[in-house]
Amino acid sequence: MARSLESLAGSGGGAGAGLPAATRPEGTALAILASLSLSHGLNDLIQSLLPAIYPVLKDAYALDFLHIGLITVAFQGTASLLQPLIGLYTDKYPKPYSLTIGMGSTLCGLLLLSVASSYALILFAAGLVGLGSSIFHPESSRMARAASGGRHGFAQSLFQVGGNFGSAVGPLLAAFIVVPNGQKSLAWFSGVALLGMLVLFNCGRWYAARLAASPARKAGAARNAGQTLATPVVARSIAILIALMFSKFVYLASMSTYLTFYLIDQFQVTVQQAQLFLFVFLFAQVAGTFLGGPIGDRFGRKPVIWASILGVLPFSLALPHANLFWTVALSIPVGLVIAGAFSAIVVMAQDLVPGRTGVISGLFFGLAFGMGGLGAAALGLIADHTSIAYVFQLTAWLPAIGLLAAFLPNMRRV
Repeated sequence: MARSLESLAGSGGGAGAGLPAATRPEGTALAILASLSLSHGLNDLIQSLLPAIYPVLKDAYALDFLHIGLITVAFQGTASLLQPLIGLYTDKYPKPYSLTIGMGSTLCGLLLLSVASSYALILFAAGLVGLGSSIFHPESSRMARAASGGRHGFAQSLFQVGGNFGSAVGPLLAAFIVVPNGQKSLAWFSGVALLGMLVLFNCGRWYAARLAASPARKAGAARNAGQTLATPVVARSIAILIALMFSKFVYLASMSTYLTFYLIDQFQVTVQQAQLFLFVFLFAQVAGTFLGGPIGDRFGRKPVIWASILGVLPFSLALPHANLFWTVALSIPVGLVIAGAFSAIVVMAQDLVPGRTGVISGLFFGLAFGMGGLGAAALGLIADHTSIAYVFQLTAWLPAIGLLAAFLPNMRRV
């Protein structure tokens, strides 16, 4: 089923449907990829408002760093646990309009967060936002692969870059809108969620039409198609990819959750200045994400993963010892280099387990959220007992886990 959808998506339907893959027009598929990227940006923009207002919540409710980390757990933990299950279900029973429902959950969480008057309500609102993510990512990633026309790395990067752009813009908007106007101003972003629901509804119509037009195939054939590696090799490779995900996302948790606190503590910058510097780091991730997929299509996933994780190490080790200028300057190559790994990791995992796009996407997006959430909570606890500076010195060594990429298989470029 997954591969039949890919062939249909590559054609974009219409007159080109009977042409060879290399000559089919991809206008419709590219439009869908752009729509998915846009909706991913809108979804992640809303999600990024949560960590962006952590300093506001910390002061308003007298929270310590552990409480801040637990908010991230409520948000990212919900997404982590549910995404693989939703992906497993939608592999068997695709739900084209589920993305609209997921964005609706995000909208409800955002509105509740704007009026929450207690820490418990904040946690519940964060969980609703996480629920929206758990529904959004597996099925939208499947749609992106279906619309790729065989350029899986490019499609995954284009889809992912929208999310990274939204994550980068969120703190910037928070700095100029939410921080000056307070928690209630989060409700002003409800229009963003409503726009996302409209875009995703149109994407669902496209996907529903492709599902109706595609011939039925046996699930076993879909799973076995393209499988060329022995099961132990696949299992070992997936385990390595998970370890690399741990390295990447726990380190990113230290940067995205605590960089503002680090800059305020070490250099006495204002909250707005810290948010602007966080934007610089997050925007660098946007560029890195966009480059990672096409480079992986051209040179293979393994070299991108190897360079992206391990290549961050010199910069991460230098950052905790730098002054303000160099801290911000070093955050740029850190974000640029490390961001390229995620698209390559997801596509390699999808290639390792053909026909299971939903569950693989759910698993790895879920791990991204879960590791980030648990990492944020653990690092918050460490910061409370030591210092935020110590946390940055400790996590600087995480990219060294990138050495494990040497044991990944050399797969054909697809």
